[in-house]
Amino acid sequence: MFFRGEATYPALSIMNDEIEVSIVMPCLNEAETIEGCIKNALAGIKTAGVVGEVIIADNGSTDGSQQMATALGARVVDVPRKGYGSALRAGIESAKGRWIIMGDSDGSYDWSLITPFMPKLREGYDLVMGCRLPSGGGTVAPGAMPWLNRWLGNPVLSSVGRILFSIPITDFHCGMRAFSKAAYERMELRTWGMEFASEMVVKAALKGQRIAEVPITLQDRGRRIYADGAMGGGT
Repeated sequence: MFFRGEATYPALSIMNDEIEVSIVMPCLNEAETIEGCIKNALAGIKTAGVVGEVIIADNGSTDGSQQMATALGARVVDVPRKGYGSALRAGIESAKGRWIIMGDSDGSYDWSLITPFMPKLREGYDLVMGCRLPSGGGTVAPGAMPWLNRWLGNPVLSSVGRILFSIPITDFHCGMRAFSKAAYERMELRTWGMEFASEMVVKAALKGQRIAEVPITLQDRGRRIYADGAMGGGT
């Protein structure tokens, strides 16, 4: 199932029902947050004015996440091979969109706010990274990131990435990111676990792909917030 959005800026002129954007979320027992994430993603598609689809790459959930996703209109891809990268690879490779936006289904990201990625993608950037860190314009909600990760781990590792691979981004490890399907295929990614996200950035740089960054907000993981019915524009 695809969803047609209503354009909110002039560049989006939809001539047919071809899917432009596939939102891909890996999932493993996210029943507490999956509904809110999908509703927010549908709201994001509408606000961005694109024809889009929501794909849930399920890695063996046993809590009913798949049924909840299907009931909301998302397309569920069953992924037997375990691993974060494995789930994302299966979801991305089954996507019908020209562009992919990936991110977690645990409520860390507000999927209703995908619009900032679109101008960069339309300008021809191959990979558009979200930036959670204030140094790059992003926002970290209270309690959303451990102190060491926020002030030491992520800044240091991002600096290493910029130095070693000439990657022009502030937040090397942000999980919410967008890219063209064509660029993804050229990356020739090989990993299956958590290292998949880092490999994507490094491969994009090594292959000379155009990389940009847009500020986003990292939220406290949404299990508690979604349960209270207080999260995001789609709930």
